[in-house]
Amino acid sequence: MRITFGPWGETLAEVAEAGRAAEDAGAEVAWLPELHRSATVSAAALAQSTSTIGVGTAVALAFTRSAMTTALEALDLDEISGGRLVLGLGTGVQRLNEDWHHVDWGKPATHLRETVRNIRAFWAGCTTGEPIDLDGERAPMRIRGYQRPYAVTRTDIPIYLAAMGPVMTRLAGEIGQGWISHELTSPAFLRERILPELTAGLERGGRERADLDVVTSTCVSVDADPALARRRSAGMVGFYASVRTYADFFAFHDLADEQAGVVESFRSGRTAAGLAEAVPDRMVTALTASGTRDDVAESISAYDGLADTVKLTPPTHGLAPAEIRAAQKELIAVIQELKK
Repeated sequence: MRITFGPWGETLAEVAEAGRAAEDAGAEVAWLPELHRSATVSAAALAQSTSTIGVGTAVALAFTRSAMTTALEALDLDEISGGRLVLGLGTGVQRLNEDWHHVDWGKPATHLRETVRNIRAFWAGCTTGEPIDLDGERAPMRIRGYQRPYAVTRTDIPIYLAAMGPVMTRLAGEIGQGWISHELTSPAFLRERILPELTAGLERGGRERADLDVVTSTCVSVDADPALARRRSAGMVGFYASVRTYADFFAFHDLADEQAGVVESFRSGRTAAGLAEAVPDRMVTALTASGTRDDVAESISAYDGLADTVKLTPPTHGLAPAEIRAAQKELIAVIQELKK
């Protein structure tokens, strides 16, 4: 499996520093999320501070920028990085789109399909001056009188799609160069729920399994004290458990009652640290790689033969910066050991 990494930092300078450390340790891609920072701006900071590691967005929100803006930002990032960009896109959930960004949610799978089509069409034709005229139910694109006067590093920047539900997962298999999970995807869920849908999507797109990079994301917490390692990951589990959209995911792992307890805590107004208190060790053990270095290495090895790539991220939710920093340092040491 390819080993990749999701860096954290209090500042963009620290994000870049963590990315360089991961690059030195042998990680193949550094992935930048979009929640508390812009994924594309973070990717630019990282690209300018590294030289060989891939620079990925995991994930940039697909509907909160126009397809043309996303395409332009990707071209600029690919130029800055010298052709190292992986454009990871995700829809986000309905509430985020409608309430936070004032974006209409209807038919997200159709919207994402058309968005990816538009981005690729723009990359292919933006320097020629030829019109782009694409019909669409959710995202038509009509561009005339436009010609990009700058060189394009690549017109085939890889696009990975984040998905967990069956419809979006099939779409990733059909049109994406990669699929990306959220941080709690277990080997069992990957094997039983995700891979069959990806296979169906590949078949629908007339593609081979080798055409798709399956990227599973894992929250990693390493400590000589396994109990402390698990407690560090509890906030991350609580964050996802507070989202009702993931009810089926938690039910699959026989954790429906535990998720209900977290949702109740969230409704009562608890912070991320408070949600961690509502997460039992059983949830953490089932959904994260938390424990000693040997424990973590064993958890990661369970994805071998299922995933092509693992994306390892430190726990962040509900933790003080010093604690995240320590967890990240241990994680980078694990990456170095795995790459030996």
